[in-house]
Amino acid sequence: MSNENIENPSDRDQNAVTEVDTGKKEDFAELLAKTKSTQKRLGPGQKVRAKVVSVSGDLVYIDLGGKSEGVIDLAEFTAEDGTVSVNAGDEIDAFYINVRDGVRRLTTKVNGYSAVSLSAIRDAFEAGVPVNGTVKREVKGGFEVSVGGVRCFCPFSQIDMKGGREGGIFLGQSFPFKVLEYEENGKNVILSRRVLLEEEKRARISKLREDLSVGMTVKATVRSMQKFGTFVDLGGIDGLIPASEISWDRARRAEDLLSAGQEVTAKIIALDWDANRLTLSLKALEANPWEGVQDKYTVDARVSGTIVRFAPFGAFVSLEPGVEGLIHISNLGAGRRINHPKEVVGVGQTVEAYVLSVDMEKRKISLSMQEKRKPEPVVLPSVGEQLEGVVDKVMPFGVFVKLGHGLSGLIPNSETGVASGQDMKRAFPSGTKIQIIVADVDEDSKKIRLSRKAVTDNEAKEEYAQYVDSVKPGSSSGLGSLGDLLKAKLEEKRKAG
Repeated sequence: MSNENIENPSDRDQNAVTEVDTGKKEDFAELLAKTKSTQKRLGPGQKVRAKVVSVSGDLVYIDLGGKSEGVIDLAEFTAEDGTVSVNAGDEIDAFYINVRDGVRRLTTKVNGYSAVSLSAIRDAFEAGVPVNGTVKREVKGGFEVSVGGVRCFCPFSQIDMKGGREGGIFLGQSFPFKVLEYEENGKNVILSRRVLLEEEKRARISKLREDLSVGMTVKATVRSMQKFGTFVDLGGIDGLIPASEISWDRARRAEDLLSAGQEVTAKIIALDWDANRLTLSLKALEANPWEGVQDKYTVDARVSGTIVRFAPFGAFVSLEPGVEGLIHISNLGAGRRINHPKEVVGVGQTVEAYVLSVDMEKRKISLSMQEKRKPEPVVLPSVGEQLEGVVDKVMPFGVFVKLGHGLSGLIPNSETGVASGQDMKRAFPSGTKIQIIVADVDEDSKKIRLSRKAVTDNEAKEEYAQYVDSVKPGSSSGLGSLGDLLKAKLEEKRKAG
């Protein structure tokens, strides 16, 4: 190394005084005030950015402002082959430790200050900066850690985020540690690696919160798989891929596609920093198989698929990867009442079915193993036509009658031929066959109005006509007798009705 960079600290102090005496820069009072101000501003562990003034011996001198300097061990900039990576004029980041022997000491090793003595460990403890240590052996309650030859102790709970459950993996390894306690003049030094890991995690999470947003595609590592979803690590923060977001093909389980430690690419679909919930999706990066489904699976079309799972109300059929249909239990074509779909079909079975409906919004396809029956045309009776029907039920406003072929009609109370106040249920017992005449038909609503009274009137007219035909000319029977007989006959009919 050139001697041009090596400078005697006392010479620099003398030069500063000379400048003050000659009035070239500023007087001694101002210089002293700035120096004191710098001393007050710096606190243990405080980060500063400073310029390297010179490299002398085993120290690197940096400018702290206000004619104040600090020193950093040259070893922090020296590689194993002896190469030095710092020169006068370089700007570096450093962390203030303390003042020792009138010299302000700093370190660049925020992730592991190379303490080589008890006093250095004490300085690191007071400044709150980490120290580098090597795990030597496992002892009761934790590990013995050597920091520059000084024996220290790290509890199991402080060696990592999991509490050191796999202690053997740490032996012989070197890590940065935070000095939690420095007691009895260094006879009791307790270290923690966990504190630093938690600080790093918080820093990563803070950075991720700034960078992540819904809709972003990210890389993640699979941590574990549960029935409800898969947990992944995004470099310090956990995310969940719900089971429904693993694949469009619901028949494929997470275990079939993923494994612990696997790196995946996923899309962020929800962020809730208040609840620390980050939800991702794998299938969001795949082509949506439901695009164009309405054109491929039209109503009444015959399709083929495989039974993939059951529900109490039906069987799910895979029509293609990511597209499923449901055969309701009533459409399994059993021809009888069943309690569960497995009584008719089995998982893995290939079936033929017919499309009943397609709901693109809800992504549902209804299927049936029974071919859809075409409805038979409804033939309505004509007004005035006399029919035979069966009494269905009696209502306060009239009597409903079944006419066959799925048709039914209503006899209003006024058309029953029953006197007001009489018991209608007694007059028209349910299931009784009766003759009725069609009084009116509404083609649009398929409503049919019937009349029992008209049947009675027609019967009376027919009997009257038959009686008139039976009376011979010149008969002693007159109209008076005929009128009496007709009146009696109608009264008899009324009472019988």
